Amino acid sequence: MKVISLNCNGVRAAARKGVFDWLKKENADFVCLQETKAQEHQLTDAIFCPEGYHCYYFDAQKKGYSGVAIYSRHEPKKITRGFGWELADYEGRYIQADFENLSVISLYLPSGSSKEERQVVKYQFLDQFSTHLEKLKASNREIIVCGDLNIVHKEIDIKNWRSNQKNSGCLPEEREWLDQLFGPMGYVDAFREINSEAHQYTWWSNRGQAWANNVGWRIDYHVVTPGLKGKIKAAEIYKNERFSDHAPLTIEYDFDIN
Repeated sequence: MKVISLNCNGVRAAARKGVFDWLKKENADFVCLQETKAQEHQLTDAIFCPEGYHCYYFDAQKKGYSGVAIYSRHEPKKITRGFGWELADYEGRYIQADFENLSVISLYLPSGSSKEERQVVKYQFLDQFSTHLEKLKASNREIIVCGDLNIVHKEIDIKNWRSNQKNSGCLPEEREWLDQLFGPMGYVDAFREINSEAHQYTWWSNRGQAWANNVGWRIDYHVVTPGLKGKIKAAEIYKNERFSDHAPLTIEYDFDIN
């Protein structure tokens, strides 16, 4: 089972850069997109619902902002848009596809870098989402949360560790939340289960020569339940082409969907 996560920084922009040609070759079971930056009614071209997929979008109320999507080879039993917290749902940050033994989620967690008020929102989101993650564990399904969490976890996950200690995305309180997520809460960082190498980044600033010099951050994740821990078979950050300021994160699981 192949699952791709990508913050596309505008699905229409990514389309112009060839992302759908690449996805066709990848033939993934699931594609989870974040930051689609479009209303579904604007996506009239058939390219935005690739052949062979069931396609589901959840848009922000604000045009040209946020938004998430799931493309699935398998027809879900249920699609849920939003997780019940008004602010996150207004901004189109969560969509979930349920199957008998699996839930696949596309998540776009807020950035707090624009202003102090948004960092407060980010902390509120983390609190609300922690409660939701506990509910998900009680569903008796395996869970794959694909998404841009806008947080690095450890020093290995960012090029300039020291200079970013006071910047959103690398704050101690944010990283402590990931310590809890991948610790007492019992979830697993799927990528790090099989890749412990440094310089494995998924996002690069558009400033300076960040991409050329690989001055990046690993802020895109597959967060999975413990039952999938031993079923992670391959992981790749695809960098041969650029569709966005993020790179696609592809993980393969030895798992059969019911």
